[in-house]
Amino acid sequence: MSAYLLPVVLLIASNVFMTVAWYGHLKYSTAPLWAVVIISWSIAFVEYWMAVPANRIGHQVYSTAQLKTIQEVITLVVFVGFSTFYLKEPPSLTTVAGFVLIGLGAMLVFKG
Repeated sequence: MSAYLLPVVLLIASNVFMTVAWYGHLKYSTAPLWAVVIISWSIAFVEYWMAVPANRIGHQVYSTAQLKTIQEVITLVVFVGFSTFYLKEPPSLTTVAGFVLIGLGAMLVFKG
């Protein structure tokens, strides 16, 4: 897999883990906070094993600003899917509009 594609694949996978770590516990509001933190940290540990190599490999062909932009766009896409299908909280029209504006801003990063 190329240095252009592998970081994107790794960032998608890492963002799935990150989103579960940060927001998955919201369905379990009665779980003790200490347990939620330990479980979330454990999930985030796996996420780091994908995110760090993604950035290391990706830096061969992308600038750090481009890598960060890719990661943020992936984060928004993964978050919308997770929020809609797992938490049953689809985004509002204004949220979608805001994310579209962020996407337009992301496109500017790759124009330079």
